[in-house]
Amino acid sequence: MNKLKLKSLAIGLFVIAVFCMGFQKSQAQSLKKFKTTDIGNPVLKGKATFVKEGVDIKAGGEDIWNNSDQFCFVYEEFTADFDIAVRIESLEQSHLYAKAGLMAREDLTSGSRNLMFVAFPGNAKRNNNRGGYEFQYRLETDKQSKAIYPSLTDSIAQKSFPIVYPNGWMRLKRTGNSFYAFTSVDGKSWKPYTEFVMEMPGKLYLGMAVTAHIKGAPTVAKFRNFKKVK
Repeated sequence: MNKLKLKSLAIGLFVIAVFCMGFQKSQAQSLKKFKTTDIGNPVLKGKATFVKEGVDIKAGGEDIWNNSDQFCFVYEEFTADFDIAVRIESLEQSHLYAKAGLMAREDLTSGSRNLMFVAFPGNAKRNNNRGGYEFQYRLETDKQSKAIYPSLTDSIAQKSFPIVYPNGWMRLKRTGNSFYAFTSVDGKSWKPYTEFVMEMPGKLYLGMAVTAHIKGAPTVAKFRNFKKVK
């Protein structure tokens, strides 16, 4: 290989390296703009530890459900439509119903209207849900939460949405008042989970939510590769 080709190759590799470093840096900076707060005054306070490819969220809280929530929230204010995705690398099983996922919330009060795409610690049967994911929502402030998951009468759908750590990819998209949830094992090919219509304001608090679902004990969820889907 002559000197000209070697020089061209070296320049090319340098450009690629600089681009990758810049991409990683921009990703880290964008996630570090997110704020961390506890919703609902849980006994154990939450903590967010930002790492190279994401964030580890240690959370207490009794649940994200019924008419009031307790959890740790790492969020940013988003306006209008969005399309975001994240890979959940792991979720410690503090309880069968420990939850981690992507949430869009009207405000930061415990009874706020919200919707959340949930991942559980595993694929054990929970009530009538035999998958590792669930879509839940609260239509009215301080009122009961509800959930969407495949019907027990649809055995194929029940088996179609297992959570597979460390590749627990999930995606939440908004178009107007229509919200869409997707799952994936590679962050590229997306399988629709549900579509839900809910009137929400233009500005929402959007981010990653974690609850231990048990008083006085923590869980830890590891979120990686948070991104805005093009």
